[in-house]
Amino acid sequence: MSQAPMAKVGIRQALTADARGVVRPSPFDPAGYSCRTLAEELADEWVEFVEVSRVRVGTTRNYRQAIEAFCQFTDGQLVERAPHASMARPDPDLSVVLLAWERQLPAQSPLGSTRPAVMASAIRTLINRRGRHPDRPVAPGLRGLAAGQHALHWGSSRELDEFSRKDKAALVKAAWKDSGDLAKRLDAGRALAATGGHPAEHGWLSVPNLLWGLANDAVTPREIARQLRGLWPAELSALVVRQDIRPSMRVYFLILALLEMLYPTQRDLHAFRVLLVAATGHAPEELTGLDEDTVEFVENGVRLTLTKHRARRIRRRAFTRIAPAGTEEEVLTHADRPRLEVSEILRRLLEVTAPLRERAEERPAPLFMQASMSMKVWEVNVGRFNPCGGPRQSFRGWLDKVGLEVEGPADVRRLRKSTKVEKAIAFGGRIADIADDHHTETFRGHYGQGTTLRVVSGEVITSAQQAWFDKATAGPVVLDAAAASSPSSALAELGLTPEQADGLRAGALDMGVTSCRDPFDSPFSERGQLCAVAPLRCLECRNAWILPSNLPQLLLFADHLEAMRRRLSPVHFDTLWGQSAANLEAVLADRTDQEISTARRHIADGGVSLQIPLAARAEFDA
Repeated sequence: MSQAPMAKVGIRQALTADARGVVRPSPFDPAGYSCRTLAEELADEWVEFVEVSRVRVGTTRNYRQAIEAFCQFTDGQLVERAPHASMARPDPDLSVVLLAWERQLPAQSPLGSTRPAVMASAIRTLINRRGRHPDRPVAPGLRGLAAGQHALHWGSSRELDEFSRKDKAALVKAAWKDSGDLAKRLDAGRALAATGGHPAEHGWLSVPNLLWGLANDAVTPREIARQLRGLWPAELSALVVRQDIRPSMRVYFLILALLEMLYPTQRDLHAFRVLLVAATGHAPEELTGLDEDTVEFVENGVRLTLTKHRARRIRRRAFTRIAPAGTEEEVLTHADRPRLEVSEILRRLLEVTAPLRERAEERPAPLFMQASMSMKVWEVNVGRFNPCGGPRQSFRGWLDKVGLEVEGPADVRRLRKSTKVEKAIAFGGRIADIADDHHTETFRGHYGQGTTLRVVSGEVITSAQQAWFDKATAGPVVLDAAAASSPSSALAELGLTPEQADGLRAGALDMGVTSCRDPFDSPFSERGQLCAVAPLRCLECRNAWILPSNLPQLLLFADHLEAMRRRLSPVHFDTLWGQSAANLEAVLADRTDQEISTARRHIADGGVSLQIPLAARAEFDA
């Protein structure tokens, strides 16, 4: 007989590895709620769910926040009965509490937010998970409610728009300059450190000695802080550029300035991230996740192994150097020309992070490494690039550092969108080629809505519509008596060959309502085939030529259209005959009353009938 597992007590904690592989704890204390039993039940399911499902850090925290919000609401709803709340008990009825909690969630978030649905779904998932366990009872009412779908709208997230071409060019130029300034700063600092010695032997008030001690791990920041308690010489004071700090913090900012002379900081690495995203078009997290084993320099470039966790894809891509047209010479990247060559960008990154990679505990060592020091622990911390750093170390902080203002939010992912949009335009909209590092659904949902693509698509649609509009409104050519009797050379200026001009005069090209320049070159039929819509669509055709002799048939056709107008609904008539009626009205308006009267007498005297197919005599509005 198997025993039920012992009940857990105390604070629950879910452990989740972030994108850099660092385990992030997420604690939850059920003792902080009156409905402690319910909080413990939900927390236990949450910890097991995170462990089994291996969800990301953000999802783990969303579930914890949902538990916190639901338990807080339960305390307020049940008040004195909250200590008795449990998923296993039918009284108090938690299904009523759950419904009331879900109803008030939308009011706590902006309109269209995804958070209410996410939180409701998280609680229902944990309840359903408990209900599937044979040793964890759930009240029937709560079980039935949680098994169904909540009534909250899932909302939609606001997609980031891409950078404009102007802002992208400015970002690349600023990043290239900043990476060059970083290399110069580190070279100067490391050269200065090489001239120093151990501070205990050569003096604590010398910048070269302090740099030497930090670079060789001979002294710690805490030792430096203990030694620099008196007056400083001018060269040390000059390193602390901030004047709005307390005297006790001066040594802290001095050590930070010394570290910046030896190692890149997180803010410095934004320049390389910008350059690599612009050069490769890959996601920022793929590039900052590169390590020494995923970079292979080849003869004409570099080969990268890129891992995209969200898409569960590993891709190996080669990036070659750019060579001048007609030559085989390599083109090196110069500081004054922001040429986007992946191999050169990575070489520069490897140079500035080399000392940090030697000190890294992680193997293979990451490429994006930074040095920092916290106020709590006065030790040099060597770690991976952290995109969630403080305001000064963020992408916004880097923009402020380089003095660049961009339109819209400061988010480096917009730069990837710019590259994807350019790729979409270059590939002519073939999604299978554009979405080569994620799923096609991701492109449609995240990248296909960019401003540039919408503008380009609008221009394409407008051009296509204009082409069809010009084609539809290109009516026939109308000749008066003088023009019809003019020589063939005059008609040639209108686009007719001598043979076609003679055929028009002889009536050989008469199609019934109008004459036709070439019945075998119809815009409504395949080239080389006889026009299939003549004479019903002749008044909409650019090949049609109207001679004075066609006037009787035109008048009869006008009578036919008027009969159709009375017989059909306005929408149906405009769809079928609207353009023909408009063109015919314009043709008849140019005829004199005498010409029309003569044509009418000719119809009456000669018994002329309209030359159209019998099928055109009837219309079916279906």
